[in-house]
Parts: sequence; C-alpha cells; structure tokens
Amino acid sequence: MATMTAPPRTRRQLMPGQKRLLAASALMIVGAFLPWLYTPLGTVTGMRGPGLWTATVGLLALAGALVPLRLPAVLQALVAAAICIAVPVWQFWHLFGKVGMAGWTPGPGLVLTLGGGVLALVAARQIWTLRPGAPAA
Repeated sequence: MATMTAPPRTRRQLMPGQKRLLAASALMIVGAFLPWLYTPLGTVTGMRGPGLWTATVGLLALAGALVPLRLPAVLQALVAAAICIAVPVWQFWHLFGKVGMAGWTPGPGLVLTLGGGVLALVAARQIWTLRPGAPAA
C-alpha cells in the first residue's frame, strides 16, 4: 500500500541585514521603556514623551525585519533609523542647550535607542545593496 508523504516544508531565508534589523527593533523597543535621563529629582523614562515615538517605530522596524520584500524592508528600516537617531540626538542637544551638563546625565534608554537607530541604518544599507539572485550569506 502506497503512502502519501507531504512535500518538505521550505523555510524562507532572511535577506542579509534582516537579523540586524530585528536586533535594532529590539534595542528601540527596550530603550523606549528604560530611563532616558537621570536628574537629581529622579529618572525620566522614555515613555513619558519621546519613547512613545521610538517604541512605535521599533515595531515598524520589527515589521521590516519580517517582511519578505526588499523595498518595504529598506523603507521601514530607513524611517525607523531616521526617527530613532533624530529623537535621542534632539533630546540630548535640547537639554544640553538649556542647562548644559549640570544636574543630569543620559540614561541607558537614550543610548539604546540611538544604537538601535544606527543599527537600523546599517541594516537598511545591507538590505539595499543585496544583489538579486545572490545567495544569502
């Protein structure tokens, strides 16, 4: 008696850079919940303001890490990178311009979010320079 076997399941291979984008999205999301500033009056978490933006685009970067299409992945990575680089840099310079470095220090959330933005930019470049038909490394 002949038995029918199911065809082997094939797994979709990630494009080079998508794992970096996945890591970048994790940095962005975690960084949004951590303290962004340490002051003598206490800590200021990212979710009290700009972390809401960075957590949202962290989810956008997560979608870019999972989408199987090259152009949407690059665009999502670029949007996430632009926001997660601009917001922490603006936050730092805004406070530096108001009070200098007296009385506050940047927190780990600010640094993680900025690092996630830079990593998303690297991932976007790596996905964009992918040659169609080239084997994924």
